[in-house]
This record gives sequence, structure tokens and C-alpha cells, in this order.
Amino acid sequence: MGIKKFNPYTPSRRHMTSSDFAEITTNKPEKSLLVSLKKTAGRNNQGKITVRHHGGGSRRKYRIIDFKRRKDGIPATVVSIEYDPNRTANIALICYADGEKSYILAPNGLQVGTTLMNGETAEVKVGNCLPLQNIPVGTQVHNIELYPGKGGQLVRAAGNSAQLMAKEGKYATLRLPSGEMRMVPIICRATVGQIGNIDHELINIGKAGRKRNMGIRPTVRGSVMNPNDHPHGGGEGKTGIGRSGPVTPWGKPALGLKTRKKNKKSNKMIVRSRSGKNVK
Repeated sequence: MGIKKFNPYTPSRRHMTSSDFAEITTNKPEKSLLVSLKKTAGRNNQGKITVRHHGGGSRRKYRIIDFKRRKDGIPATVVSIEYDPNRTANIALICYADGEKSYILAPNGLQVGTTLMNGETAEVKVGNCLPLQNIPVGTQVHNIELYPGKGGQLVRAAGNSAQLMAKEGKYATLRLPSGEMRMVPIICRATVGQIGNIDHELINIGKAGRKRNMGIRPTVRGSVMNPNDHPHGGGEGKTGIGRSGPVTPWGKPALGLKTRKKNKKSNKMIVRSRSGKNVK
């Protein structure tokens, strides 16, 4: 993948960049794996906004992704690499030997025509999915399960990968993209390789309209609102927030406050936090 630049024929085009979609092989998705999405614009069943800054955006359909990869022992061939408007990563359409088709996250370097396998007997190569206990230490993996059989939940964004650091007893230790060291049951599955579309983080949105196309509405600072709209609002000219720390529109502490429960059960699975501190 590469980055496409534009001639600055408008001010917004000057810094705008986009993907050149060099990895994409087709623009026609598999119809049997499409589902319609319903827009709510952040509103609940009463019509009240419960999630701010949602609304509008281009119409799109959801691609059903196989995060579980439980079809063992049957080879699958990569049919195409496709764009998915619902995620940063590209997706790959694979067709199993028995004719079943499914979408998977496309790892970096995956080519059309490649044969993939799932299960304990699968070879350790890019795109294959197998339990962590069958993957050598030091291998880069993605789409990692937290609970056996639930499907991949960790490391699914473009360009990300985790590294298998150790295997001991019932658990494998992974270094996640955030820097966190975490233990995962060794029978959980992961896909070998790094997620593709690596240059996604280099894309410059360039103008507000592209955000609106994504379904993201404008965000306004609380300090420029009125006091009845936000705790930071009010005052003559540019004034401070008048509080010891920033808060949400509903008065809850914001911007840096840790909201993770101290007695959360899964804390014992974290060997080292992403801040570099060892967790007891």
C-alpha cells in the first residue's frame, strides 16, 4: 500500500492524503456476506441522544468477518483482497475446498491464490490460524482470542501485531501493540502475521467533510459553551474552567482519569501495563 497525494487546487486538498488501494483486487463484495446497517445517529429508542457526535455519513453495508476461524483441516484459497468501510484493515475473501466462502482480516503480504489452513495441524505461515500452543515463541500474531472459541478480540486494527513472548503452563504471554504484556490461555487461537494496510496511520483527513462522510459530527469545546450547557462554560472572554480538573458535560472527571476497576478479575492476567509498571 502507498499514500496518494493531491494537487492543491483547493485549500483542503493541499494536505489531504489517501490510500492508493494498491492491495485491493476487486470493488465488488460478496453479496452473501453483506448485512444492512441501521443508522441511529446516537439516539436510543426514545429518540434521545445517548452517544454524541454520531450522525450522517455515507451509506455502507457490514461485511460478516470470520473472527473464529473454526473450520479446521479444510484448505481455503484467497479469492480477493477487498476494502472494508467498517474498519481500518483490509479484508480477504477466502473460499474453502467445500465451496463455503468467508471474509477474514487480510494480513500484510497475503496474495490472491494463497492457500490457508485453520487448526492445530496448520503450518505456521502468514494468514494461517492455529492455537497459541502450536505457534513458536517470537512469532508476530493478530486476531487473538481472549477466551477459547469466542473469536479474535485483540489486535484487529490496520498495521497492528502482537508478539508471542513466552509459553508456560496453561498460559501464553503476549506483548500487545500498546506495550502491555498480557497472559492469554494457551489454547486460544491467533492468526500468524501482521495486519495489512500498514500506512493507514499516515493518512491525513484534510478537511471536515471527510469526517462527516464517516458519520462523525462536530465536537465543540465545553469552554466555549454557556454555563447551562457545560460545567466549563461561561465567563467573559477566554477564561479557565473554574475547577480543579476537567469534567464531562455531566460533571464526571475527564481527560486522564483511570476508569478501569481496581478489582477487575482480568487484572491478574496483565503482567506489565502499557505504562511499563508491573501489575501485582
